[in-house]
Amino acid sequence: MTDWTDPETFATALDRAATREKGSYFEDFAEGETIEHDPGLRLTRSGAEQWTSQTLNHDPAYWRSDAAEARGFDEPPIHPDYLLAATMGPSVEDLSEKGGYFLGRDDVRFTQDAVYPGTELHVESTVLATRTSGSRPNYGIVTWETRGLDAPGGETLCTYERTNMIPRREPIETDGGELEDTSATDPEDDPAPDLPEDLLAPDGEHFEDFETALEAAEERADAAVAYRHERGRTMDAVTVAELPLSTLNTARQHHNEAAMAHSPSGEIVAYGDVTRSTALGHARSDEATWREVGASEERFHDFVTVGDTIYGFTRVLEADGGPGPSHVGEVSFEHVAFDQDERPVYSGTRTALIERRTER
Repeated sequence: MTDWTDPETFATALDRAATREKGSYFEDFAEGETIEHDPGLRLTRSGAEQWTSQTLNHDPAYWRSDAAEARGFDEPPIHPDYLLAATMGPSVEDLSEKGGYFLGRDDVRFTQDAVYPGTELHVESTVLATRTSGSRPNYGIVTWETRGLDAPGGETLCTYERTNMIPRREPIETDGGELEDTSATDPEDDPAPDLPEDLLAPDGEHFEDFETALEAAEERADAAVAYRHERGRTMDAVTVAELPLSTLNTARQHHNEAAMAHSPSGEIVAYGDVTRSTALGHARSDEATWREVGASEERFHDFVTVGDTIYGFTRVLEADGGPGPSHVGEVSFEHVAFDQDERPVYSGTRTALIERRTER
């Protein structure tokens, strides 16, 4: 009888055995195809609180009933950052588990005022575009629109567009047209940073504070409203491995040290939505945020690994006190997450409704 656990026998068996692969190759995607991702998450209070606590999103409306009621919610709802991560997580096995760079996400929209614990999430994606990578013959580029839906009712809860590099089954010849110029340059030849002379910070967290700061910047010849947030969050095993797995994100990049040992990062890396949520948590701690509207132009610039500390930087783009509830105004921001070496790792624009200090 064969002893399959004998080390030499087992090594031979591994060499001869076929691998049942997970994930999809570039060639598997067809423009216009809709993919239903199974399973989806049942959104729970404990899951949302784990996500928000670990990423320093401590808005009391998502924790306490009295604060939720004052904000117009029936009970503490699911935080939008967790909803977004829980929508992307189940899509990974079908779309990007094979690996490849996460190139960006656009048109993030939250279509309901509130999503409550107990919601059963169904996720589906439509292939919007596929194209060749001019610089990487082993990869193609795919863009999807992904939707998080209330499974019983079918109502849309959030949507976004995501673009990834995806491995090919067979490499193709390319002209190298997208390769960056990596030739060395003399630092003295680099142009000076094109920054405003004055960077102003708002005096408070309410809509009027952002509006006043923008008006002050406009009155100066060369100024912008931009500031950094004091808090930092060091990535650990919970944020790098546990949080993505809790959203059903099966990407090996976040939990398989052996597979990542010979990758460009050399180790497991943080889920982009953990980095994003941490940076936005820092920003929201300096805002009287009432509702999230959406985000766009989200880009992930470098690896984040265990031991890296994530900080936040914010630039205020616009404050609009126009139509809408009288106690809030709409503010657009640009956020940058950076690490302990002041290296940008995430950036994106975001729009939120910010409470006024007093009603109009």
